[in-house]
Amino acid sequence: MSDVVDADELLRRIRRGRDLATEEERAWLERAQSLTATDPDRAREATERALTYQVVAGVLTEIVAPGSHTVDAGPAGATGARHVT
Repeated sequence: MSDVVDADELLRRIRRGRDLATEEERAWLERAQSLTATDPDRAREATERALTYQVVAGVLTEIVAPGSHTVDAGPAGATGARHVT
């Protein structure tokens, strides 16, 4: 990455990444729910992917607004950071 960006552009990029991670988390959770009855293995994989996106969104939120995240049960029932907009 050779682009030089100012702090405002960096913040926009981080927020865009956080929003994308949140959208992907929702999509994978929906997929996991739809696969639960028919394909438990793929449902479990989709849940793990959703959890991964949840963690990414939480980290990006912590960068943008330190200390503003809340602790909540994740898609797999694990405790993790959930982002607050």
